[in-house]
Amino acid sequence: MCEMDKSGSSFEGAGIGERKIFQLIEERGPLTGAELLEALGGKSLDLWKACRLSGSLKVRTVGKRYLRLDRMVEDYARLSPSILREFLTYAVVGISGQEEALEQRVQGLAAHTHRVSRSKLALARGILENIQNRLSEQWPPEGRICFFIAGDIVYHMAHDVPRPERSLGKLVNGSDIDLVVVGDDAVPKEFLQELDKAIHREKYFALVMPNSREEIDYVVKDMERVREQLRFDTFKRMVACKILGEGVFLGGSESLFQELKSMLSRQGIVKRLGEMEEKAKSFRQQAEERLLRSHADFLKKEELHLFYTTEESEEFE
Repeated sequence: MCEMDKSGSSFEGAGIGERKIFQLIEERGPLTGAELLEALGGKSLDLWKACRLSGSLKVRTVGKRYLRLDRMVEDYARLSPSILREFLTYAVVGISGQEEALEQRVQGLAAHTHRVSRSKLALARGILENIQNRLSEQWPPEGRICFFIAGDIVYHMAHDVPRPERSLGKLVNGSDIDLVVVGDDAVPKEFLQELDKAIHREKYFALVMPNSREEIDYVVKDMERVREQLRFDTFKRMVACKILGEGVFLGGSESLFQELKSMLSRQGIVKRLGEMEEKAKSFRQQAEERLLRSHADFLKKEELHLFYTTEESEEFE
């Protein structure tokens, strides 16, 4: 958990002023960025700037920032959550004199984020169990298959804010579930194809069932594709390596999973991903400073991109 208490000059923009925010929090207590935006309206960028530049408001943020790759950014490296997602979903704004209430709200938000992450992880494990049971008679007697999970969940940063799913346009329950399956060279390609079909079926049911509405992004691949991706020489291959680097074992062969991690390390990719994350931290700081100095009406489209969420989906296409 990190705290960002900022002092500075008052900011008035697009009808969102420091005084309005202060009065609302004084009446209702500490609020998340999303709650402030819902109550006050206006532009999210203006609200973020007003809170960050205020000398009277305290902004507390839960969770952590982690590497995400983005074609729109030089050297591809940026941090997740985006500035906007972090403010709306993971930040609480309070005022002096509400320290205890602010701390309670921050702790509650952190606990909620962990609960959402655990719930999505449990769903992923249930899906894996369903698949293994359904394909038990076809499961190859030789070869190893491992399942691992990546994305928001592994950082305990999954959220449940409704958002539209790309293919069907349905509203889904926040963060998607990023699932990766790898079969070694002894696993028949025909079985990997059957595995792909079985996961696709689970993906469909998870999306359309009213009590679920979860989006599962997944990829099934063999070692030939993994070895190709370890070249780390294109954006898509970098994304695949980054996902492997952050991946957490879910099921199947743990020895194959550890072997994949070792390959990533031997190729020097773990070190390179670490260097990219350091660049991303510097980029984030510069981006925030630039946005705080600039007037929203004069920002270019590529500059506004610094504020909004980006999708890292190339590995799963």
